[in-house]
Amino acid sequence: MIYRRLTTILVILLSLVLSVDAAQKNFTLCIDAGHGGHDAGAVGKISKEKALALRYALAFGQMIERNCPDVRVVYTRKTDRFLELWQRAEIANKAKADLFVSVHINSLPKGHIARGYQTYALGRSRRDGNKQGYIENLEVAKRENSVILYEKDYKQHYEGFDPNSPESNILFELIQDKNMENSIQLAKFMQKNICSATGRQDKGVHQDNLCVLRKASMPACLLELGFISTPDEEQYLNSDRAVQQYSRGFYNAFVAYKNKVAPGIKVPYKPIAEQPEERVKPEKPADQTDQQKPDSAEKRPAPADTSAKPEAAEPAVDSAPVFKVQILTSGNVLKPGNRLLKGRTDVSYYREGGIYKYTVGASTNYQEIYQLRKEVLPKFPEAFIIAFRGDKKMNVNDAIQEYKKNKRKK
Repeated sequence: MIYRRLTTILVILLSLVLSVDAAQKNFTLCIDAGHGGHDAGAVGKISKEKALALRYALAFGQMIERNCPDVRVVYTRKTDRFLELWQRAEIANKAKADLFVSVHINSLPKGHIARGYQTYALGRSRRDGNKQGYIENLEVAKRENSVILYEKDYKQHYEGFDPNSPESNILFELIQDKNMENSIQLAKFMQKNICSATGRQDKGVHQDNLCVLRKASMPACLLELGFISTPDEEQYLNSDRAVQQYSRGFYNAFVAYKNKVAPGIKVPYKPIAEQPEERVKPEKPADQTDQQKPDSAEKRPAPADTSAKPEAAEPAVDSAPVFKVQILTSGNVLKPGNRLLKGRTDVSYYREGGIYKYTVGASTNYQEIYQLRKEVLPKFPEAFIIAFRGDKKMNVNDAIQEYKKNKRKK
């Protein structure tokens, strides 16, 4: 045990030297597509985790390559091939990567439903207290580490790794101590920006003893993009729109992280705004949205219902936020009776990014709009809540916090 700890200290010292060397070269990002080959990962009704993880990993890397000329992107795999967990981290270590990100798709046993995005950083999981949190974190750790069983000579590479053993927890904390702060910062940036770009439910940042992260000698995190075991979430994850939204969120998170930890950048990176959609379809399925401003303050009732109430009762700029439920978007104004409106006669729309976005409801009472969203979900499963202050769209999370604060004052 003493020998192993001495080895660990040497590893830390070596990584410090590597980090100094890394400061003299271009920033290197290593992106890992989870699973592959004979390891399919989680399996849904229409897709497999290994294929989705590869699709998103390549899209994320291409987004960085297009917009960050001083960043070198390294991939652990670009095809459907199997890699052992230690090999994935070894690719990043040999490339002297400054950052390692592993892409995965979440899953639950049959009969369980969950939706949303979550990020994992290496660390001791919070397994005391909330029993449900313990179960969820433990299951993720077991599932992501279970691929070890597919590997030859796994005892040699992992030294009998047991995520539940105190010795293992001590070892991985020693190895990753210097990178822990940056890993958590990265995870927070990922969680915030990906949820904002996609509108997915925020499942939070977690820490656990995940082997693919434990073997990396640089800040690292693992992304669980969504639940392949939930039918509507699987459909969304397989869409081109989801790939675009997740890529935008990933890019914005990467830019925020790089600007914070590696300020010597050559290009004034800016977040990528939401791109307009080309065809009529629902937009996002959760109670979150981006902060893009509408093209116009104009609010009109939809042509599908000439008797619908116009959204004229907008508050002043300094008044309380107004919540609404966005049900779909369109490249054109929808004609009366359009099938996409599914019989609703209380719709209104606003124009943003050249796209017409249709909403129902308008209230300063968040609870009313929350209930309204639940009512429209059967017909509009990707409906989500947005917020305005006057004629300007605002971050819905900020609006909710303001609503709660004002409610406590009454």
